[in-house]
Amino acid sequence: MTAPTLTELESRCLEAFPNWLRTLGDDARALAALVEASGTPQSVRRQAAATLNYLLRSLDLIPDGIEDLGFIDDAFVFRVGAAGADPADPVLARLAGEAGLIRELLEGDYARLEAYVAGLGAAPSRGRTVDDILGDPAVTAEFVRDIRAWADGYASPAFQRDAKNLVKLKSFLSAKLPK
Repeated sequence: MTAPTLTELESRCLEAFPNWLRTLGDDARALAALVEASGTPQSVRRQAAATLNYLLRSLDLIPDGIEDLGFIDDAFVFRVGAAGADPADPVLARLAGEAGLIRELLEGDYARLEAYVAGLGAAPSRGRTVDDILGDPAVTAEFVRDIRAWADGYASPAFQRDAKNLVKLKSFLSAKLPK
């Protein structure tokens, strides 16, 4: 029995997503550096902090322990968040450029993901809001340490080149994203 033929979009997703998972720790460190740098524009610091705060939340859209999919929502949030920030920074520009693939995959649900990511700035994680993180240098330093510790302990999960993973991914997000 032959495997079903993948669509062009499925092939691009199944090629990109494992790479996104492999770079998630480095992407987190790069975003943390933006939060930490006093010369970073405030709007960029705010977006980076909101995006990273999602990483530390105990309740993700897709629980981190779910095989293959557990961290892909974090990678999606990084990219959608970057698309909403000033793309002058090379890391943000790369992440933002990759958000188009998410838009193609999710179609109508992409707007819901975008709205969800836009609302992350008000959502506390580990008792810290973005205002707390950016408003107090000691909280900023603690937050950046937490992100770096997360990144140091992160192990990239497998993401099998199987269209079923994309179906599961879309189903999770469709069910979990606020209407």
